[in-house]
Amino acid sequence: MTPHTETHFTAGDAVRDIVIGMSDGLTVPFALAAGLSGAIAQTHLIVTAGFAEIAAGSIAMGLGGYLAARGDAEHYAQELAREEQEIVTIPEAEAQEVQEIFRTYGLSDSESATVVASLRQRPKDWVSFMMRFELGLEEPEPGRAWKSALTIALAYVVGGIIPLSAYMVEADAHIALRLSVAITLAALAVFGVVKGRVTGVSMFRSGLQTTVIGGLAAAAAFGIARWIS
Repeated sequence: MTPHTETHFTAGDAVRDIVIGMSDGLTVPFALAAGLSGAIAQTHLIVTAGFAEIAAGSIAMGLGGYLAARGDAEHYAQELAREEQEIVTIPEAEAQEVQEIFRTYGLSDSESATVVASLRQRPKDWVSFMMRFELGLEEPEPGRAWKSALTIALAYVVGGIIPLSAYMVEADAHIALRLSVAITLAALAVFGVVKGRVTGVSMFRSGLQTTVIGGLAAAAAFGIARWIS
């Protein structure tokens, strides 16, 4: 008999951070460079401004990711402490909540009574059960805040360098702009395909979706930048 192998996707947080960093990195520096292309002929000035934006943007995005992850960890810790207190101070009410959870799965009180009694003998497991099934919270990965910050910041840097690369190799700002558009759209398509492969969804749909959404976002940012300049 061929053993069954689970292939569930388990890297959701990391992929989410990469998507956040890459998508903003591909669009924001591109919009800045595109806006400057209409007013500045020297590509080296555009590259300088672009790298300054990448530095500031990666720090800001990384800090946002860090604060969000820290907020999730602090929320989990607060709810954990509350559940630990409640199973001591109001165990009957908590036991009733366990039975109510099992009712949502179609189990009767008599069918769930053995499990409820077993959980009451294991306070740590009881708290873990309530955190997951009552509150829908999973324990954050240790060091998640710093990992999130670094992942988002690095993804932003990588994404930002891609549209600026055209200005590094082409002296004419207008030609560099057209080249940057082509490179950015191609990068969005490849990024979408890879994301689809990793997450297990249709690679074609993911690539098309990422290209269209990223392209529209870049076009909107480009239009605003040109209108302001």
